[in-house]
Amino acid sequence: MKVSPRSVAEVLDRHVTLEVECIDRLYLNLYVPILQRDRGIAHFWIRHRGHRFASSALMDPMTKAFVASIERFAEQEGIDLVTFEKGRRKEDVAKEYLARFPREEGVLFIGKSQEKTPVYRTQRRRNPKTGATYPWLVRSTAMVNQYYFYCVDRDFGPFFIKLGSYFPYNGKLCLNGHEYAKRQLAKKRIAFEALDNGILSCAAPKELQRICDGLTSEKIERLARKWLRLLPHPFEARDQHAGFVHDISILQAEFSLTQVLDRPATGRAFFEQVIRENLDLGRPDQVQLIFDRRVTRRTPGQFRTRVLTEHVVPSLHVDYKHSRIKQYHKLGRALRTETIVNDTRDFDIGRRLQNLEVLRRVGFRTNRSLLQVQRIGHDCCIGETAFRRIQNPVIVDEQRAAGLRFGDPRVLALLAALITFRLLPRGFSNQDLREHAGPLLGLRPGALRPGQMTYDLRRLRLHGLIERIPKSQRYRVTDDGFRYAVFFSRAYSRVIRTGAAQIADPVPSELRAAFTKIDHIVDRTYRAAA
Repeated sequence: MKVSPRSVAEVLDRHVTLEVECIDRLYLNLYVPILQRDRGIAHFWIRHRGHRFASSALMDPMTKAFVASIERFAEQEGIDLVTFEKGRRKEDVAKEYLARFPREEGVLFIGKSQEKTPVYRTQRRRNPKTGATYPWLVRSTAMVNQYYFYCVDRDFGPFFIKLGSYFPYNGKLCLNGHEYAKRQLAKKRIAFEALDNGILSCAAPKELQRICDGLTSEKIERLARKWLRLLPHPFEARDQHAGFVHDISILQAEFSLTQVLDRPATGRAFFEQVIRENLDLGRPDQVQLIFDRRVTRRTPGQFRTRVLTEHVVPSLHVDYKHSRIKQYHKLGRALRTETIVNDTRDFDIGRRLQNLEVLRRVGFRTNRSLLQVQRIGHDCCIGETAFRRIQNPVIVDEQRAAGLRFGDPRVLALLAALITFRLLPRGFSNQDLREHAGPLLGLRPGALRPGQMTYDLRRLRLHGLIERIPKSQRYRVTDDGFRYAVFFSRAYSRVIRTGAAQIADPVPSELRAAFTKIDHIVDRTYRAAA
């Protein structure tokens, strides 16, 4: 019968069959930098296009020409132009088209949806000196048609580009790093099994990780430039030659660590247990450990831990400013840990795509930090249980034994003797224990009575620290017994005794100074409350 893993360390060290760090979903802004300000828009229409004023009336013909080029492109290429229905997920429509798409590369379909978008409108203003009216650009919002070009690239797999149909024609690019990895594995003819937007198994794990590491900002920019050339574009060639081209910035980035488990059922049960024991991860002190960022009273955002359940799958969420880390059991097969960055400024990193490499390091480090906190937290809970098991009385097969209280001189003497007996091939006897334990208690060898040692041997045996050698009156130290004996003995001698000496010593020490400071704070708080 297989034994369920007991700790985070055991699961991650012994039960992970594949581990992959990869950029997951990447959502990018497409924008012309100079056209994000009113002065830049005025420059476009007056200095570049040669008009007298910058007016929204000039934008309407440009928009109509762009929409007409999209409709013409769809008709010429035999591409469906789909109006998204309210309440239906765009990703579901894309999956249907992808399932029946026959080619390695091309446009699946073009979707259209009305969305609220920032725009610039024209206000009529009057010159106070001459009384003449003139148009003035002001920032506003409007419901604008957005065109979604769902495509498949031979190197990146499925992705989409969204372009607004109104000036300044900002857009979005959305891709998935795991889809990129799948395409690259297929090109290299490396066998693998997919796990939705992930990898379940791979014949060459190291090569898979190298592929994921190779998804750079330069490759992503080449993808964007390639398809912006192939698809209908709102700006004419003369505009683009003059420098009015889309730049790319990071809107949202997901950095995932996928750890495929060899036993899915155990993985789910274990994950739910870890969730229960880490509900305090959203506290500021824990957030500092995970995100490696200082948190003060001025740090914006809510610090909380959320456990969300979709159908029967729970997920753990920890927030930091605009970003968060998410952890869940993916499709019952893998532990997925994701750092989701919604604003790169949360980590003092610029938004330009060129900063992806720095942001990637932050994301993957954050994933590892969460797992490390969970290792420490969960394993400490297990350690607490083990500690109490030794401290408290036990009943085994209707036999009761008193606890082995930490710090008790007799218990410490017994544990010190066990360390000595660990390497004896024939084990030890009642008399051996009496002769060793007596001097450790300040008594002459053999001063302890055999009955006293029989009582102690029974305690040690029922607590699992020793076991009786069959058909003999001798005992051997178990593996757990040796570990507990070494740890408790050294903890008492090196931590408790030395720490207590520093506290009691009238000569100032670092530890004594810290406790003195605590005393002052407690006294001040008491006086304030009185």
